Amino acid sequence: MKKIVIVISALVLCTVLVLAAGCTQTAPPVTPTPSPTATTATATPTASSTPVSLTPGPTQTLPEAWNVEVQVQSNGFAPDPQITTSVRGGKGLNFIQLIEVRVTRSDGIVENGNLPKPLKVGDSVSLASTTAPGYADRIEVWATTPQGDRVKIFDDYVAFRTYN
Repeated sequence: MKKIVIVISALVLCTVLVLAAGCTQTAPPVTPTPSPTATTATATPTASSTPVSLTPGPTQTLPEAWNVEVQVQSNGFAPDPQITTSVRGGKGLNFIQLIEVRVTRSDGIVENGNLPKPLKVGDSVSLASTTAPGYADRIEVWATTPQGDRVKIFDDYVAFRTYN
């Protein structure tokens, strides 16, 4: 009988110590989490009155604290050719205000798409591509910084289909 009382007393003491240890920790700062919303990517074909350049230009790099990685690829599907720009991550997901995508197709048509804030991994926008063999479309991707500056983070050709 004495052993049972000692065992029960030890268990109660351990339980009190465990509960008290959890109460003495400082609470981490609470950051509000945005409510999940569906990301809407808008694609707008535009006819440009100025001459369209198919030659990629220089790009800039974002500061490391605002860095965002994007992936640009063609789906290679002839009945519905698309070029998809996807957000792959980076430290700047919470800071970058907007990602703008511009596709200048080899036939001269320009299409624009946007990925608005809040950005998350997997957000994407798909714009129409051309299927002309031997031609590649020019893709430009801009990121808008918290100060409102537009920084070109990607500018290159994306072929409809590549053969290795």
